[in-house]
Amino acid sequence: MEHGGWINATLLYLAAAVVAVPLARLLGLSAIIGYLGAGILLGPFGLRFVTEPSHILHFAEFGVVLMLFLVGLELEPRRLWAMRRPIFGWGSVQLFGSALLMAGLAMLAGVDWRLALVGALGLAMSSTAIGLGVLAERNLMATSSGQSVLSVALLQDVAAIPILALVPLLALAGGVHADTGAGAWGVVKVVAVIAAIVLGGRLLLRPTLRWIAGSKTPEIFTAASLLLVVATAALMQWVGLSMALGAFLAGVLLAESEFRRELETDLEPFKGLLLGLFFIAVGMSIDFAVVLQRPGLVALLVGGFLLVKAGVLWGMARAMPLPRPERPVFIILLAQGGEFGFVVFQAAAQAGSIAAPVSSLLVAVVAISMLLSPLLLLAADRWWIPRLADGRRAAVPEIDEPQNESVIIAGFGRYGQIIGRLLYANGVTPTVLDHDAEQIEAMRRFGWRVFYGDATRLDLMRTAGAGTARVLVLAIDDVEQSIAVARMAREHFPQLRVIARARNVQHFYALRDAGVSLIERETLDSALMSGRSVLEALGWEPHHARTLALRFRRHNVEQVIAMAPHWKDQARLITAAKQGRRQLEEQFAQEREEARRRQRRSGWDPRQESAKDIDDGA
Repeated sequence: MEHGGWINATLLYLAAAVVAVPLARLLGLSAIIGYLGAGILLGPFGLRFVTEPSHILHFAEFGVVLMLFLVGLELEPRRLWAMRRPIFGWGSVQLFGSALLMAGLAMLAGVDWRLALVGALGLAMSSTAIGLGVLAERNLMATSSGQSVLSVALLQDVAAIPILALVPLLALAGGVHADTGAGAWGVVKVVAVIAAIVLGGRLLLRPTLRWIAGSKTPEIFTAASLLLVVATAALMQWVGLSMALGAFLAGVLLAESEFRRELETDLEPFKGLLLGLFFIAVGMSIDFAVVLQRPGLVALLVGGFLLVKAGVLWGMARAMPLPRPERPVFIILLAQGGEFGFVVFQAAAQAGSIAAPVSSLLVAVVAISMLLSPLLLLAADRWWIPRLADGRRAAVPEIDEPQNESVIIAGFGRYGQIIGRLLYANGVTPTVLDHDAEQIEAMRRFGWRVFYGDATRLDLMRTAGAGTARVLVLAIDDVEQSIAVARMAREHFPQLRVIARARNVQHFYALRDAGVSLIERETLDSALMSGRSVLEALGWEPHHARTLALRFRRHNVEQVIAMAPHWKDQARLITAAKQGRRQLEEQFAQEREEARRRQRRSGWDPRQESAKDIDDGA
């Protein structure tokens, strides 16, 4: 069946996804394997429902574009700037280190230097779609390995520009005519488009989205969200840049906007479906005729380039350094080939840098490596990662049976445990969620109802009983995840009373923006208790020290709440903080003077009395 009728094509792809993905999950495999398997079955070397997978592959690549836009929404500009060193440092080590090693080995084997260089650059690229898709599936984006994979993927998107520009030059060096275009004009267009995206994102996007949201028509806001991503991708494609990189920049520019969560909600379903379609198209693209014609060479190429890249990545993982249990995921997700390899090899074949049969062989090698990656991860989960963790991390299943307790505690570290013990001592048994398998295993030995689960997942929170519970205690260590859970609770479980722990004042303000009103800063009360002890050790009466500490606490909380509207305005925040400190100092100075007058009238000084008691005791 060809793509003549879009109804038939839509029916085919949706049916394949609905059947293949649940079947893969039933077998304990990744959803990505289900999509790839469905593509192989539908493609020209399966049931031949589709004979030209390249047609659908170009459209399905938009799923990768949407994914990078949503990743950008999670990275504020200052966080992206903080990642500049791993992006251009470790990203360059991976890409160019792997490419140089593979090109050198190919030339030693007698391969022409142009073919060796093009092949090495194409194989050195990794799959952004599979890498970030697996990280999201496993909730590893916030981990060290997740941030490292993201950094390398971003460098590869940036490197796509010079690599594509190099391909026709290699053809020219080989005596083949290639149209290199007006280089100066191309550079001008690149700079102009990037400047337009950055300046437009700063000056125009937020007012435009605010105006569209004012229409109070949800479907138009969804259409505007899609238009934003499509327009950015089209601009980048016009100047020959990576569409995904442009969408990522647009996402970063909107990461601090008030529409961030709305954009994520609107685009997430489209991203998931289009990414699934992309993986189906990749499965269709595997040229089994080439594989069957020279199976030994294909196996040698796949195994060889995976080993070379894995060696480079292993050295990087040790030098960065990454925690030992996170290294297998980092290595496997970046050792595979990537979708950009398809583009490099097709462009090289069109420019004459490499022959068409060689291009087909390299495309098949890349596609097979992408198919193997989820299987390698499955093997690593069973045999490699447990050994690196010294067998200490037990396999703890996620929460799967519906719970109905009135209290849910998300995060069971030191803070969450104190709350849980207080509740348990008073006859309240909460449902506890935590993402640390070792911690869960330890707590279960003491009889706690602790479940392994990611509280940012809506389906898991429903299973934990969030739809009927009365209170959610938000004690998650990670600030971003804590804010995400607070927003989700406000949107989907309005009956939940959220009581949150804030790591600092900025976290406090972000939780207030997410609709949480009952927030306690984790160090405030413990610091005030220590302050009371200091005052008492210096001779203040315990009751008076307690009163001073409580008064300071009340003033501090009131001041923080009063400054909440200006917490993103650094200058006004500093001014308000200085003014509040002066008021508190003046108040305490008046109280000290009144206390001295009372003491002089009575002829008694509590500090002298305390000193006398110490001398007598000695």
